[in-house]
This record gives sequence, structure tokens and C-alpha cells, in this order.
Amino acid sequence: MTAEVPPPVELEALARRVASAAGAHALERRRLGVSVSTKSTTTDMVTDADRATEVLIVDQLLDARPDDGIVGEEGGEREGASGVRWIIDPIDGTTNFVYDHAAWACSIGVSSGGEMVAGAVYVPPAGELFAAARGHGATLNGTPISPTAEGDLALALVGTGFTYHAAPRVDQAQVVAALIGEVRDIRRLGSAAVDLCMVACGRLDIYYERYLNSWDAAAGELIAREAGASTSDWSGAAPTPQRLLAAAPGIHAALLRLLEHAAPTPA
Repeated sequence: MTAEVPPPVELEALARRVASAAGAHALERRRLGVSVSTKSTTTDMVTDADRATEVLIVDQLLDARPDDGIVGEEGGEREGASGVRWIIDPIDGTTNFVYDHAAWACSIGVSSGGEMVAGAVYVPPAGELFAAARGHGATLNGTPISPTAEGDLALALVGTGFTYHAAPRVDQAQVVAALIGEVRDIRRLGSAAVDLCMVACGRLDIYYERYLNSWDAAAGELIAREAGASTSDWSGAAPTPQRLLAAAPGIHAALLRLLEHAAPTPA
């Protein structure tokens, strides 16, 4: 018999606790130095800290909830029997981590019935813990957060990112070229999880990206949505990692119209 799924706030509490522990572990490993190899391309890096941090996360989650499913960026995947699934990115922003830039995070999202119900994103260099539970809003270090009230696309600060594959990066650069004259400015922080949380707390007005993976966006998209941001794909339908948009509600529709003309035809 499948165990009853706990309320989202209970899953959020576990996500917060494990993300905080994982972030502290990863930060300490960064201080000690890192060993780097590559994955999908010569620029797509992975470190010993990525793998060790994912092991720590998986161990702690399964210790608390042994029947849950897990999917992690570094291969920590298992089927579960509870109907609950954890979606893990142990270090989102590995390039930043390697170069000792501050924009990297431990991201832990959890779904039930195919829908995201809770998540936490911990940014260790800043000591900032973003979290959300479905229907309960989003917080930063326990304080409720919300997106900006910006209503003019021309005044919007926009975040985006790029894949590690060369050809799609050219398409992404074309979109940036089309947007740059229509908005206040563009930022590229290097972590989808951090970018989504920046929209959630009002440090960016918009974030958009293509070619993400589920673990890049799972927790951050829920946090942005629960904070009050409008999230979608690039056509206004439900958000997907392949075409993700999170924006202050007052400029979401305007950015959709701009992306419709700026984006190359999907492959």
C-alpha cells in the first residue's frame, strides 16, 4: 500500500534542511579546492564536489523518506513507490563554482502526482535559502518574497543563460540581440536556479532560457511562481525546461510577444 503523501510544507521543510546541509558541504569542498572533468562537451564541467554533494543529498533524503523516487543531475536516479519524486541539482552553476564566482546553488525540488509541490534553492556564498511549498508562497531566509511590480518592458532587467553546445548558443545569441534594444539591460548569472530565485525576490524582472534540464528549473520555477511571478513556456502554455519564462506579471505578456518574433524556429 502506498504511503500517504505528506503536506507540501513538510516536504519543503525537508528540502530546506537538506539543501542547507548540502550547500555547506559544497562550500567547504570549494575552499579545499576542486577536481574537474567534463561531460557533454569540453566546456560542460563537473567536479568531485558535484558528485559528492549529490551523494550526500540522496543519502539524507532516502534516510528520511526511503520509498521516494529520485532524479539527480549526476546520475543519482531511482524509482520510488511513494508517489513522491525528488529532483536534484547538487551544484547548479558548476562553472561559477569552479571559477569561484558567487552565483551557484544547491537546488532540491519535489513533485507528487506529476506536479511540483515544494522546493528549496540554497546559495551558499550568499547564505541565502529560497524555498516554497505549493499554495503557501515563497520565502528568502524565512521572509516572504515577491517579484517586482514593473509594467514597462523597456525598463525590465532580464536574465538568461546559454547551453554548453555550440550551435544552439548561436540561436540563443540571436534572441539576445533581438531583445537588447527593447529592455533595460540583460544579465547572465550562470545558474538557472539562482536566476529564477532572482525573479522571485525582485532582483530580476524577467528570466528566460532554452535547453534546460528538469533539475535546473524544478525548484526555482516553483519558487518564482509561488512568489507571484508569471511562469510559462514561450507560447504562454505551461512552463517546460526546453522553453522557460518567469516574469513580473505586468510584463509577462509583452515579453512573450517579443520572444515570438525574436526566437528562431524550434529544432
